[in-house]
Formats: sequence, structure tokens, C-alpha cells
Amino acid sequence: MKQKKCPQCKNLISIKAPTCLYCGRPNKFVTKDYINRKWNKEYSSNSNFYNFFTFKYLLFIFIFLLVILFILFN
Repeated sequence: MKQKKCPQCKNLISIKAPTCLYCGRPNKFVTKDYINRKWNKEYSSNSNFYNFFTFKYLLFIFIFLLVILFILFN
């Protein structure tokens, strides 16, 4: 594993680490591709939850409207 010194606190950190473990300074050697992969993975699970929740909410409204229409026309 390749390491480098953090410019702020002078501790050794991994080149692939997003931030320094000791001082929290962002690592300048982390590429934009790494950050996009990490964030897209996290947001994809969050957006799936949101889409599922919205689908359940719309399904509830649709069933509720069907029940009301059924009661009104019978």
C-alpha cells in the first residue's frame, strides 16, 4: 500500500484515503472518479428507497380513490 505524508499534520496516510485520519484534511490524490463511484453507490440505495416510498404512497391514494368511487356508485 502506497502512503504519503499529510501536508497539514505530517502523519502517513494512504494515497487512496479520501481524508487524513488524524486531521480530516481532504486528500488531493483522490480522483474525481473515485468520489463519483462512492457517491453514486450511496445515492443509488437512497434513491431506490425514495422511489419505493413514492410508489407505495401513490398506490395508497389510488386504492383510496377506488374505494370512494365504489361507495359513491353503489
